[in-house]
Amino acid sequence: MVLFRVWLSSSQGPAPDWEKVSLALKCLQYSWSFFFLNLDLIFDEKPRGIKCQMSPFFFPVECARVFHAAGARLVLCGRDAGRLQQVVQELTASTSATQKQTFSPSTVMFDLAKADTIGKAAEEILKCYGYVDVLINNAGISYRGNILDTHISVQREVMETNYFGPISLTQALLPSMVHRRSGHIVVISSVQGKIAIPSRSAYAASKHATQAFFDCLRAEVEQNGISVTVISPGYIQTALSVNAVTGDGSKYGIVDKTTAAGQNPRDVAHAVLKAVCRRSSDVLLAGTLPSVAVYLRTLWPALFFKLMSSRARKEQKLKEK
Repeated sequence: MVLFRVWLSSSQGPAPDWEKVSLALKCLQYSWSFFFLNLDLIFDEKPRGIKCQMSPFFFPVECARVFHAAGARLVLCGRDAGRLQQVVQELTASTSATQKQTFSPSTVMFDLAKADTIGKAAEEILKCYGYVDVLINNAGISYRGNILDTHISVQREVMETNYFGPISLTQALLPSMVHRRSGHIVVISSVQGKIAIPSRSAYAASKHATQAFFDCLRAEVEQNGISVTVISPGYIQTALSVNAVTGDGSKYGIVDKTTAAGQNPRDVAHAVLKAVCRRSSDVLLAGTLPSVAVYLRTLWPALFFKLMSSRARKEQKLKEK
């Protein structure tokens, strides 16, 4: 932020030291790669109830732990029945170690990437408590690849899971919220829904589409008493990059250094809980450099584009070695 104060105040005094400014901006050549995991949290108030689509990654499990400890009623959703039961047993066992009142989670199995399963899943979710007060969409896959080497089927796969899946579930549950004139819809997006970097085209495109959809939704349903929150995190210490798809559809198979050095999943889960409780409209949960990049993209786009081009050239040179 100091950087922008120097730049914006330049008209009020001597010209800034552009060599120093350039050096500071070089710090923005940061290897951004963000995540999106298989998790949908839906919870009802008084007492809270949550439906979660789980995966083997750490962040969804941490979210379930945090919301469960807060007294939420969980309905864990996902494709792996064994994994769902494992999480249920863990959360149930943790109940005995706390004095707070908690509720044993339920489960609903479905694949968010398969559109024909979402309608039935929404019906099962509504049967759990009769209604949904808060829906938290957080499901998807990551991507690593060069556009020239990426098959269009991979672009469609990422968009189907990261964009069409969440909006399909949202549209399936939205009528019940409108009928009650009450509800809260949350989507766990990514900083890449606000900025785009090389080698992440499919992922960034899906996140930009997600940001736009839920921004539109917020404006449309406010009159119905429904809130919409978009949460955009940065790196989290997960194994998501290992399962990211590449240009030919195969798995990336590598834990990025930046991902390994990311935020603690539990800290992010607590931040999500806080944002939900506050009914915030738009929340950025990223480090300093990605956060500055978001503002740079708006205030100084030409420089941002040059930095991204430089990053792309460096990545290409590394591949050629």
